[in-house]
Amino acid sequence: MDTRGIAGDLVALCREGRFAESGEKHWADDVVSIEFGGADPVSHGKAAARAKGVWWAGAHEVHGVKVEGPWIHGDQFVVRFTMDVTNKQSGQRMSVDEVGLYTLKGGKIAEERFFYAG
Repeated sequence: MDTRGIAGDLVALCREGRFAESGEKHWADDVVSIEFGGADPVSHGKAAARAKGVWWAGAHEVHGVKVEGPWIHGDQFVVRFTMDVTNKQSGQRMSVDEVGLYTLKGGKIAEERFFYAG
């Protein structure tokens, strides 16, 4: 699958709420996942990226998600996620606006890097 196909499939799965499946399907075994800040912002490998997703899903109640894109450039693409979530520990409801930059190598996502709105 080329960049357009992978990007389109990832967006379609995310729009259906199938975030974990999108990663399992498209991550390289040695994927690097980079978040902004946090105690451990860089995850190396599929298992670490999966664990990060499991933690996030367990820590938040999701009320709604909007997925926009993809925007494609060569072997990279960008997707915007706007989420209405409640942090389960604090009870704080918030809007999260983030952009994911995905870089492909060998037909798989080799790196995903997330940027958050101010």
